[in-house]
Amino acid sequence: MGPVGVKELLLILLLVLLLFGAKKIPELAKGLGIGLKEFRKATKEVDDDNAKSASDLPAKEKSSVNDGNS
Repeated sequence: MGPVGVKELLLILLLVLLLFGAKKIPELAKGLGIGLKEFRKATKEVDDDNAKSASDLPAKEKSSVNDGNS
């Protein structure tokens, strides 16, 4: 199965146009854009939380090592 060519893309776009009509396509694209924006925002928040947790971890490890030596 090779890469998708220009003919295949045109066929897919034609089928989408026939199935949904010209009036529905902008609404579908807007909904898709909003969904992608929310997905990116959520993944960024998760990445930020993970980065914060990772940066806090060495500080906790250092304090537990110092507590054990006392």
